[in-house]
Amino acid sequence: MEIDQEKEKQTILRMYRRLLRKAKPFLKDDDAKIIKKAFLFAQDAHKDMRRKSGEPYIYHPIEVAEIAVEEIGLGTTSIVAALLHDVVEDTEYDIQDIQERFGGRVAKIVDGLTKISTKATKGKSIQAENFQRLLLTISEDTRVVLIKIADRLHNMRTLDSMPDHKKLKIKSETEYIYSPLAHRLGLYTIKSELEDLCLKFSDKDAYFSILRGIEDSRAARTRFSKRFIRPLELAMKRDGYNFQIKTRIKSVYSIYKKMRKQNIPFEQVFDLFAIRIIVDANEAEEKAICWKVYSIVTDFYTPNVNRLRDWISMPKSNGYESLHTTVMSNSGQWVEVQIRTSRMDDIAEKGYAAHWKYKHGPNGKVIKGEQGIDLWLQEIRDMLETTKSHGIEFVNDFKSNLFVKEVFVFTPKGEMKIYPKGATILDFAFDIHSEIGAKCLAAKANGKLVAFNYEIQNGDQIEILTSNKQKVNEDWLKVVRTSKAKSKIKDYLKDEKKTFAREGKEIVKRKFKQLKIAYDEVNIRKLAHYFSLKSESDLFYMVGKGLIDHTEIKKFIHHVPEDKNQKTRDNGKEKQDDEAVIQKLVKEKELVIGEMTDLSYSMASCCSPIPGDEVFGFVTINKGIKIHRKTCPNAISLMANYGYRIIRARWASEKKIHDEGFSVSISIEGTDRVGLVNDVTRVISNQMQVNIKSISIGTENDIFKGNIDLSVQNKIEFEKLIVNLEKIDGVVKVIRIEELV
Repeated sequence: MEIDQEKEKQTILRMYRRLLRKAKPFLKDDDAKIIKKAFLFAQDAHKDMRRKSGEPYIYHPIEVAEIAVEEIGLGTTSIVAALLHDVVEDTEYDIQDIQERFGGRVAKIVDGLTKISTKATKGKSIQAENFQRLLLTISEDTRVVLIKIADRLHNMRTLDSMPDHKKLKIKSETEYIYSPLAHRLGLYTIKSELEDLCLKFSDKDAYFSILRGIEDSRAARTRFSKRFIRPLELAMKRDGYNFQIKTRIKSVYSIYKKMRKQNIPFEQVFDLFAIRIIVDANEAEEKAICWKVYSIVTDFYTPNVNRLRDWISMPKSNGYESLHTTVMSNSGQWVEVQIRTSRMDDIAEKGYAAHWKYKHGPNGKVIKGEQGIDLWLQEIRDMLETTKSHGIEFVNDFKSNLFVKEVFVFTPKGEMKIYPKGATILDFAFDIHSEIGAKCLAAKANGKLVAFNYEIQNGDQIEILTSNKQKVNEDWLKVVRTSKAKSKIKDYLKDEKKTFAREGKEIVKRKFKQLKIAYDEVNIRKLAHYFSLKSESDLFYMVGKGLIDHTEIKKFIHHVPEDKNQKTRDNGKEKQDDEAVIQKLVKEKELVIGEMTDLSYSMASCCSPIPGDEVFGFVTINKGIKIHRKTCPNAISLMANYGYRIIRARWASEKKIHDEGFSVSISIEGTDRVGLVNDVTRVISNQMQVNIKSISIGTENDIFKGNIDLSVQNKIEFEKLIVNLEKIDGVVKVIRIEELV
């Protein structure tokens, strides 16, 4: 394809001017000149580079800068850093060049962005280590993580040009890490778009089907919302409020999730939208005005008192403030109404960045929402400073706190603390201090004695009771919920294991000397093998802790060769370099299931793929290659944490591959009647000639539900079976079962 360079130059110029227009409201002094300097420098640095789509590379940093301005609300320093964010990684310039031209602040942000993309150390997950680096930047400059999220959003918007296997890896990493992180930083609009785009690349049919449904129902929705809003507008104008009322449509992904969870079609999703009332108010009157607006709403529509959510009195830890209620419309439909001020709406849309605009009130006092985000950021800093865990273990610990409800409790001195719902006394104790956590015996909650596994409740005032005799043990990991507590407990256990291992090593040395056995690597390995242990460190730990009586080592003498001078050989195979093996496999051509016999593979039990499903291979260490469906419940985690182990796979044939067939399970529901089970089994066994491996059906209140395990040859046969089962009188729903294992 011939490149029209003049046309590209005009496009670049238009994009740059659009960026300046959007930044204009906050530009001051020489800001425009600094942005122009960064733009020209980036344009020159990337002049010979193109993206996978064939477009000039400079399109990407300009778009990232625009997202940072328009959708996150960042300023000049961030625009400059966004324009330069790939220069050090992808061109001959280094961080010193950036510092000399644009100063230390910009250089620090660009350096942080560059470090995130650095390759992981051998044997570690690149994605997991990158995420850990990403969080490290929060301690230094939060703008790094915000620009990285903007970078990821633009990459997701332009993902169509990437090959399918790359799409899946990037999509999974986004879904696993970036979307929850955007949510936790209060970037709800970006979080929703990232989720929608992830759905687009994982289930395109569902994505576009929901989009069509939203568009087809637009006219009816508009008529309904106009009728609903009209009396509210009149009343608020009468009372002199300056306001706007919006209709907010649920995201495609939210609708998809609801359809999957409740097993309903699009037409049965009734809460497609919410009404948002945004009212102008000065900070001192915000709470009172929002409740007055609530009063106006409930004058016209009856509220569901169980659905009232007050995030104004107690903001979420990411700073979100709003009053939510669900009311009954005059036509009998439940409608969610969100009430907030302009300041609250700005923070809700732009998240953490918007706090900088509202950080202090007129009296210099920090606003409540800011306290929440600062507490969370401080927790990240504490965890990063103290944890010894790395990679995937770190990500899983941290990620467990991203999407959770929260509880508010108090110290004996009245200091408020925020924890994820389900947190326990131990979480509280480790948050106060690691030594207090390690010695925690019990606590008093509101003056009442409770065990350390007590789940803390909103409003509890907690006093920790300690004992010097208390010892941290592994069972504590099952009690705690916060990443900080988990990290501290693991650190204590690791330190304890090292201490026992050192003691055990000395015991083994002394015992070998007594038994006149050579203390060398070969005999140590043999001793570990004798006790069925995987490593020398496990052996030393078990001996040191007293789990192996050192007198038992005497029996080992009978397993040592009599000729002490002959160099003993280790019968076990030398430990392989696992990552090297994995990389060798991944570099092979794609796995063609049903043709290639030189690679060991098996079907993953978590999703039970059948011929016709879109699949991928996952290289395990000891069990060959596991074949997963691309929609497998575990796919996101595997691709995000172990991207280097993913191998492309396709079916050699979607017809019959082997006589045994492939395992698949279905859930079937409907109205009970005499002979129904007989009709179901007749369709499966007689009509479709499909083997039933197990069947379990029960009835309650004339409704039957059951699970059936089957053996089918391919997806075509399976889908035909579903259609035939749904034709049976009384059968309402038949779906394929997927379980997270």
